[in-house]
Amino acid sequence: MAGSVAAVGVLGASLALGLGLLNVGAASAWSQRLSGAADHAALAAADAASGAITGAPCERAARVADTAGAVVASCEVDGLVATVTLAARFGVVPATATARAGPPPAP
Repeated sequence: MAGSVAAVGVLGASLALGLGLLNVGAASAWSQRLSGAADHAALAAADAASGAITGAPCERAARVADTAGAVVASCEVDGLVATVTLAARFGVVPATATARAGPPPAP
């Protein structure tokens, strides 16, 4: 009987650990997706600032963010450099990702 209880305990602990690791993996993948969306939004804003595409830079960033299920928390354009921060939620956990795009700084 004691062996059965121990086996059930080990099985329960293994299941809890597995579910925890599954959630960590999902959060990691989601975080990378949000970071990629921030990169794309910053590139779109920088392209609009340079005139490579039409439209207002921050509006372009917002369109890209919307396709990824995020919102633009901040959008700053300084000349040809765009810095965009996206915000979204993973379950109940809020997250942000920031990206910068534009020409490299002068040496």
